[in-house]
Amino acid sequence: MRFCSKLCVILSAIVFVGCSVTPPKDVRVVDNFDSQRYMGTWYEVARLDHRFERGLEQVTANYSPRADGGLKVLNRGFDSKKQQWKESEGKAYFIGSPQIASLKVSFFGPFYGGYNVIDLDTEYRYALVAGPSKDYLWILSRTPTLDTATRDRLIQIAKGYGFDTAALIWVNQKPVQ
Repeated sequence: MRFCSKLCVILSAIVFVGCSVTPPKDVRVVDNFDSQRYMGTWYEVARLDHRFERGLEQVTANYSPRADGGLKVLNRGFDSKKQQWKESEGKAYFIGSPQIASLKVSFFGPFYGGYNVIDLDTEYRYALVAGPSKDYLWILSRTPTLDTATRDRLIQIAKGYGFDTAALIWVNQKPVQ
């Protein structure tokens, strides 16, 4: 019984951490957010490594409205080792006001994780997005690449929040030959 009790505590902790939707501690989320302007395709310029995107190139995320008021999220990337495209469709909902860019997103049934826009260009050309902890970070752009000054500015913002920017993976966006 003691083992079962410990196992339940461990599993509960994993589920709790894995399903956190709040922004990382001391990270400010964009306000005055306009989800209509955020819709469409974003290219993943860089990310911190995690298992569900490991090894993927040419990664994009496409956001569109859902009938229930949420957002449809379609992530797509090319697995160069398997020579095939991978897609994952999810759904996202604001965790508070829709003018605050803090959402919960799910790709796996009832389990949600945080999606927090922490920097956003006024023209919605690029974004810095954090997950529920400082282990998750993405640099997104409306184009496959970013100019050096913009990239460096986003890295400095992330570094200022305590993200491990040295561990960023720069996503290959060049089409496979």
